[in-house]
Amino acid sequence: MKGIRQFKIKEIITARDVETQEDLVEALRHSGMQVTQATVSRDIKELMLIKIPSSSGSYKYAMPGESQKPNPIHKLRRALQDHFTHIDYTDNLVVMKCLPGTANTIAALIDTMDTPDIMGTISGDDTILIICRSSTQSKLVVERFIDMLK
Repeated sequence: MKGIRQFKIKEIITARDVETQEDLVEALRHSGMQVTQATVSRDIKELMLIKIPSSSGSYKYAMPGESQKPNPIHKLRRALQDHFTHIDYTDNLVVMKCLPGTANTIAALIDTMDTPDIMGTISGDDTILIICRSSTQSKLVVERFIDMLK
């Protein structure tokens, strides 16, 4: 039973973000397993699960090797919070200003996001030109970046 339960735990944390032991207990119960929080706690220790940043900015359980996977949204949010200074747009172009020497890194993170509304970026030392597909999308992109600063 333990092996099946631990396999199910791996399956659950791979399929969705699980932030707490209580969430994991509930997910296991929902899948038909009768478990206690103490049992799940022991399973977490035996599986050596870790907490890593999720795309929403909170933390989730993951297998130890998953901590090596890059999280571009988390990295971009952190970079913007540390280096962003100004943003503005016109038509389908967004201009972002940041601290000197950081534009290339932030532009690369934006490019890794592979969002359909952004065609690409061009960066200098402290300025990034973000080319959007339409003027409507430019406004949404600016709002998304501003939300990352909160």
